[in-house]
Amino acid sequence: MAETKREIERKYEATEQTGLPDLTTVPGVAAVVHQGVAELDAVYYDTADLRLAAGSLTLRRRTGGEDAGWHLKFPVATGIRDELRAPLADTLPADLAELLRSRVRDEEVVPVVRLRSSRDVRHLVDDEGALLAEVSVDTVHAERLTEVGGTTSWTEIEVELADDADPVVLDVVDKRLKKAGVRPSASASKLAKALEETAPKEQGSPAATERHPTDNTDNTAGGRVLAYVREQIGTIVALDPAVRRDLPDSVHTMRVATRRLRSAFKTFRRVLDRTVTDPLGEELKWLAGELGVARDQEVLMARLNARLDELPDVLLLGPVRARLRVDAVSHGDEARTRAIAALDSDRYLALLNALDALLADPPLRKAAAKDPARVLARAVLKDYDRLAGRVEHALALPAGHDRDRAMHEARKAAKRARYAADAARPTLGKPAKRFARRVKAVQRLLGDHQDSVVARDALRALAVRAHAAGESAFTWGLLYGHEEATAAARERELPEVWEEASAPGTRAKLTR
Repeated sequence: MAETKREIERKYEATEQTGLPDLTTVPGVAAVVHQGVAELDAVYYDTADLRLAAGSLTLRRRTGGEDAGWHLKFPVATGIRDELRAPLADTLPADLAELLRSRVRDEEVVPVVRLRSSRDVRHLVDDEGALLAEVSVDTVHAERLTEVGGTTSWTEIEVELADDADPVVLDVVDKRLKKAGVRPSASASKLAKALEETAPKEQGSPAATERHPTDNTDNTAGGRVLAYVREQIGTIVALDPAVRRDLPDSVHTMRVATRRLRSAFKTFRRVLDRTVTDPLGEELKWLAGELGVARDQEVLMARLNARLDELPDVLLLGPVRARLRVDAVSHGDEARTRAIAALDSDRYLALLNALDALLADPPLRKAAAKDPARVLARAVLKDYDRLAGRVEHALALPAGHDRDRAMHEARKAAKRARYAADAARPTLGKPAKRFARRVKAVQRLLGDHQDSVVARDALRALAVRAHAAGESAFTWGLLYGHEEATAAARERELPEVWEEASAPGTRAKLTR
């Protein structure tokens, strides 16, 4: 598995008039230790249409320096990237290639730019000799390796925060550099600058090329819906590597994006032709289901552990925590294997390609050309009516299995209504935000109820396994009772929460 390093840095333009100033005057810096000059030779890879650059990803094979090898960088925030490193090899390591799959699909990554840099390195250390930051003056020569190859050269200053150092170091160094006339780089990375300055003049900046040309400023119902659809598709593609890396909350966020997208296809059927979107919705349902196994397991284990934490030790009979840990590891590994298998499948790639095709040639209906406020408000209210019917049906049923199922169906309707309002917020503003907030309260209550239903099933299974192993099932039965009480409490609270969410004034403001 590739090594991961969090890279926090700032880049600056350097000229003959604005070289590196004396940094020993920077507060907290006791000494500047020269580390010598390293010669670096890096070849950057991308698809022919520069898909990685368009997503601000960087893939390179570098020789020279202390970290020679393959490097793949993902943006985290401005000036912050995660760099994954693999040993030097002639071909791209498989574990890095997997992280590119959602972007490159079946395309080949090829050399696009070569950067040869002479790096003059200095370490900023404190009075105890601890490293604060590494400052490099890089003299760079870039050569385009595709199309009509161009070349360019420049010098830049790079300040990278040391591991575990206080980020305030970058601020004080920044202040000193600016005082000396050194200005921040206009480019986010060396690759971005190289691509821009070596591109054929008629092409413009390739790194900024959009794969999906639909205009975000289209002030029609179709334009607003497509902007929301594009956002969800972008989230799915961008989170694929995070899911593969098992980053916190990545499965949940990717699953939410698939659900939001599927809901949008249903909600805005007057805008997008359902003969095109319905098949996509079924594939999104499949993907959400595969991801959901892992997410549902995370939620369940967190809930059961929290329940155990609430109990006094005297009520923890038998190896309950150990059994729960074993259960979590077993089911967690199975769930993760299933999620990764889905992302590795041809079916998943076909879905991504089909979503790209939808954006490239949107299946717009007549309503797409109409006023967005009227069309989107109507769609939100239609989803509300659907929710109202399901809540009223659930409230009319006696407690038991049928009511549990009805409340689960109401929860799904609440989620769809909330997603609809979220999609309409850029158009409808505060009324949509207020509506979404009240519906979310209903969704949260119904969600807690459904989680209690799932938890009871799991607790019963745990009790059966414990009993079969000769262990006490007392604690699992106790927790089962707690979950029954939780479900009953949520059922009692639902009428009041629904009354607030269903207030006519909240809906009326959507159409003003």
